[in-house]
Amino acid sequence: MNLWTYKRRFQIDGKTYLAATRFDFKTLTTTLSLDGQVLAEDSTQYTQPGGQRNHVLRTQLPDGRGLVVTAGYISSWTTGIAVHIDGALVHESHPGRKIEWPDWSRKMADGGDDPVAQARATAEQQRQTEQWNRNKYSIYVDIALGLLFFVVAKFTNLTTAALVGAGAGLAIVVIQRFVRVDLLGGLAMFGIFMLLVSAGFSLVFDDENMVKMKGTILGLFVAALMLSDALGNGGRYFGVRMQRYILQPIDPARFTLGLGCLGLFMAVLNWVVAKVASTDTWLFYTTFVDIVISVALFFVVLKFARRDEPAAPAAGGASPS
Repeated sequence: MNLWTYKRRFQIDGKTYLAATRFDFKTLTTTLSLDGQVLAEDSTQYTQPGGQRNHVLRTQLPDGRGLVVTAGYISSWTTGIAVHIDGALVHESHPGRKIEWPDWSRKMADGGDDPVAQARATAEQQRQTEQWNRNKYSIYVDIALGLLFFVVAKFTNLTTAALVGAGAGLAIVVIQRFVRVDLLGGLAMFGIFMLLVSAGFSLVFDDENMVKMKGTILGLFVAALMLSDALGNGGRYFGVRMQRYILQPIDPARFTLGLGCLGLFMAVLNWVVAKVASTDTWLFYTTFVDIVISVALFFVVLKFARRDEPAAPAAGGASPS
């Protein structure tokens, strides 16, 4: 499943080329194309040792000159490209920025040159693979419930969609007792809980507007938990526990503070869309747009919480007096 695609365009001799880098849970792939025709492709499994390298795409221009596009990360959250023709640099998407995976990321992926770190990295990769295999069905359930709510709401109304979604969620809880795969891990159980909240509101208040408030309730709930941990506990509860799922080193207090602010923002945004826009617009927002904004802002939170590790002292260097 494609998670994100970075698109970098550049022009040569009046023609527009596209370097598109897409990534999923395991693989990073870059394609170079012109007018929809793929000219070159490079792909790596970034979770494997040696997989965190730049992509190099080579092709020839119509006049025979060699075109080389180097693509890769220039920071923890975005990519860049450098374009060379016959060895001469002709284009940079981010002038002056070095195209290279962050050092902390490469060390976590392959352990660098330390055999102990390499073994630890291999074990971590195996753990992540096992974790994905364990959680993927619950992710599918969460997506299916969201799409079910959208489809039913489009053909009926929000109250019916909330009741149908809650019924489907309860059915999955029952089915879980008879299957061995985990259907309720991760966010699936929380998604079912939110559908039950929506259904409860629709029954108690008999008002579709209350169904629309599920995103606001979710945002306020997350904000309350994260801000209380950040401001009252230095992030030592949620922040420390979530740190094991984040590849880069983070400050737990700043991370939970950022998540709290993210929750508040998404709560307010949902409230505004629910109050100002039509029901169809809100339905499209809550099903497809909300998650995109949340993921984008989550990367901003990661940048805010990033903790740079101190550089190791040079070998044989004298201690400061």
